[in-house]
Amino acid sequence: MELDCITYQDSGYYSQLIIDYLQGNQSVRPFYGNQPDLDGFKLQLEQKSSFSKAHRSVLVSSLNEQYRQIATSELVINHIDQLLQNNCFTITTGHQLNLFTGPLYFLYKIISVINSCKSLKHAYPEYDFVPVYWMATEDHDFDEINHFYLNGKIIRWEGQEDQHGAVGEFKTDGLEEVLSVLKAELGPSEASKELCDLFEQAYINHTNLSQATFYLANELFKKEGLVIIDPNKQALKRLFIPQIKKEFSEQVSFHMVSKTIEELSASTASYSIQVNPRELNFFYLNEGLRERIVKEGTLYKVLNTDISYTESELTQMIENHPEYFSPNVILRPLYQEVILPNLAYIGGAGELAYWLELKKMFEGFSVTFPILMLRDSVLIISTKQSKKIDKLGISSKDLFLSREDLINKHIRKISNIDIDLSPLKDQLQTQFKELYRIASQTDASFLGAVKAQEKKQFKGVDQLEKRLLNAQKKKLSDQIARLVQLQEELFPREGLQERASNFSEFYSTYSSDFKKALLENLDPFKKVFTILKM
Repeated sequence: MELDCITYQDSGYYSQLIIDYLQGNQSVRPFYGNQPDLDGFKLQLEQKSSFSKAHRSVLVSSLNEQYRQIATSELVINHIDQLLQNNCFTITTGHQLNLFTGPLYFLYKIISVINSCKSLKHAYPEYDFVPVYWMATEDHDFDEINHFYLNGKIIRWEGQEDQHGAVGEFKTDGLEEVLSVLKAELGPSEASKELCDLFEQAYINHTNLSQATFYLANELFKKEGLVIIDPNKQALKRLFIPQIKKEFSEQVSFHMVSKTIEELSASTASYSIQVNPRELNFFYLNEGLRERIVKEGTLYKVLNTDISYTESELTQMIENHPEYFSPNVILRPLYQEVILPNLAYIGGAGELAYWLELKKMFEGFSVTFPILMLRDSVLIISTKQSKKIDKLGISSKDLFLSREDLINKHIRKISNIDIDLSPLKDQLQTQFKELYRIASQTDASFLGAVKAQEKKQFKGVDQLEKRLLNAQKKKLSDQIARLVQLQEELFPREGLQERASNFSEFYSTYSSDFKKALLENLDPFKKVFTILKM
């Protein structure tokens, strides 16, 4: 196995906001707390040291209840017990309940969290660090999670139109058909059989999507001590009651996030905005129902229902049934930090972009803002693909170029004629400098004629260069076809592999060595895009 890397900036797949954040650009500095490095964690440990002992007790009790019906590892049990101690903290990532983990980066998120905890334990041995996966059981966007891609084909869970509300409560009916498709696609190898058994144990033998995902994530990462939390629990929501009440009475999130968006938009970099707040950022959550809560006059109404509350009725409902109040994308991070002794959130670029909108909101609720870390990204290259790369005479980093840039660069490299006319342009530039010098000593109107001729000449050279390039593309079409096919294999639909492929595609080939390679090589503290040649 060979290991290589490329910077996130050079990969071309990350926004300017995220690049500036990773590079510590001052334009981003007002929007986060401590730096995502070991020194930053030292400060974060001090700031989080006062985390409520009572909250720890409720958290551990809830986790023990959640794990009561599942067999896990001794390390997971120890991690849960350690959370009662004041010197124990969590590093967290969150993800939707995607079918069979969904895209590859589900694994990269969790392994980034696991390895971050190892690095922190080495740096600060007097503390304990627990990796946590926050299941987004309250999400309601079923279309985002009901499928995954395997060998370029989409495998979809169909026929669930009658199920509504939080996806965690969706029954696992109909997944037998997905299992049949999975078996046919993966084939008869031992590793493929393991995957199909895992799918069956998770989805066929559990009644809803929360239970199935809990089982699946536990089986994949219990040996590494991953603690999985389902936040859709009344006991945990009770810890959030003060923030729920304050949100409804003061609309803190709307006011604070709106101010931050104004600042981000007004920055010199004019950063794009990831999410916008609503005046109220809670859903009403009940059996088969997750609908926005809005205020109309003196009443709080649940959209698309007949449910409404006066202010006093709403306050009473929050006290009696906090589990009915589901935070949206703006408030979910706050809920996480209220119930966990958490130091950092590890997520993808899109997630970090909206987290960077939230610091003022955290201050408005007097809750410590976590360190933000970009999860690892990985490009997996097989031995066969490595041989193709070598035969084509390109580097693995070249494959990150856009399709057009990659082809043009390769054609210029392998062409038997020089189709780079830059030297000719340099000669023209020298000649026109002399013409400008002469023109400046004669009639000023002559300068316009020189400029027009310069524009015409350079345009002509550019056109000649394009024609030469296109001619060579036709002549070397076989080479181009092989190059495009290789890039398409590694960057499906000209996007990142980690967003288009499922882990089963690689586990069926490499078995347990796949996860082992990730655990051995991923490290979010390095802040690089990893290239693994397996």
